[in-house]
Amino acid sequence: MRRYSLTKRFLWPWSKRDTTPNETSPLIPKSGAAEKEDEELGIVTNEFQTETNNVQDTNLTFPKIQPPYNYSLTDFFLKYFLFLGNLVFTVLGLVVLGVGMWGLISKESFAQEKIDTIGTDPMLILLTLGVLLSLLCLTGCVGALRENSCLLKVFSATVLMLITAQVLFAIMAYSVQDQIEGYLRSGMLVAMARYQDDLDLRFIMDEIQSGLQCCGADTYHDWGVNIYYNCSAPGVLACGVPATCCIDPMENGTVWNSQCGVGAQRLDEFTAQSVIFLGGCLGGMSRWIEQHEGLIGTVGVVVVGVEILAVFITTRLLESIHWHKFHM
Repeated sequence: MRRYSLTKRFLWPWSKRDTTPNETSPLIPKSGAAEKEDEELGIVTNEFQTETNNVQDTNLTFPKIQPPYNYSLTDFFLKYFLFLGNLVFTVLGLVVLGVGMWGLISKESFAQEKIDTIGTDPMLILLTLGVLLSLLCLTGCVGALRENSCLLKVFSATVLMLITAQVLFAIMAYSVQDQIEGYLRSGMLVAMARYQDDLDLRFIMDEIQSGLQCCGADTYHDWGVNIYYNCSAPGVLACGVPATCCIDPMENGTVWNSQCGVGAQRLDEFTAQSVIFLGGCLGGMSRWIEQHEGLIGTVGVVVVGVEILAVFITTRLLESIHWHKFHM
């Protein structure tokens, strides 16, 4: 076989060249069947080229759709952690807002004769705190869910200002302890003077005196600032103190004796110590703070830590949104 192929490859002088025309000869016209096949092949080729051009035109007409952003698992976790955390505090703020509004409405603080004293109403503090907390946390909640850079920046800046204010307040409170004691004394005397007129102040004073087992600001004689407990008052309560100053305001452990403190201011300390608490509430507050200063410090550190964590998560989320916006 190998010898035959070599002899077939080379043309010897005595070999006869095959000059018979056939269909593969390039310069010889093809037969009718071959021309028909070429025409059919040309039609198919033209159709393929037309479809290719149509596809290219379609690609030019319709722009390429960009795929959605591919966030990492950490970004998704931080996003929804920030969303859920702010959602919880938003609900908490709304609850505080509702309690404050309910307190103001139930006491008719918006009535014309009471509108002048609404600025000193404790429920107004709850109302203001609820509004601010709800707005702040709602901003962070919507900003995280919708990936809104503007809302997230507002939320982060507000939390940063809040952290700064808290740190400055702690430093000032530590450096001016004596002045704070004076402010507390003035506030308690005002609350005692309005004890019978303001139900909220009455509730606060009763809770402080019963909880700390104290009476008055510095001594039980401080209740003389109240027009009803003053010794010159004409009523039954004259020269008396509230029942929450009594050591045992319950008779037989079942009945609350609201008259247990009547006439207590007329008694000397030796006699009064068996009926009422002699120590003032300012001293009781100081002792309570000294006993729980570790807990107070821990709570303060946790609150500031949560706020710093919120700022960190917001900053990370802003960086992720910015990167996907300009690099995808």
